[in-house]
Amino acid sequence: MLFGRLIGWVFVLAGAIIAIRDAVLWHESGIFRFSSGGEIWFQVHRDSLNLLQAVVQRYLSPVIWDPGLQTVLLWPAMATLAGIGLILLILFRRR
Repeated sequence: MLFGRLIGWVFVLAGAIIAIRDAVLWHESGIFRFSSGGEIWFQVHRDSLNLLQAVVQRYLSPVIWDPGLQTVLLWPAMATLAGIGLILLILFRRR
């Protein structure tokens, strides 16, 4: 239970950090744009993203990658991470 809540808070914190990053970029450039999850993942560790794509398409099904996971990776990273975190916090809440 505690581990699930901890992971939930980590995801919420990561979503908040991405939101702050997007706000700083907006302040610097004057153009507001959400960073997608795939974009952030590609910047952090592109090899693991490419490996995930190859494994899913080769061993599971190309349909799972496109339109499935590819669509999720195009969603705003801050909302995706914070949403996953909130779901985990709800699932592992104290009763």
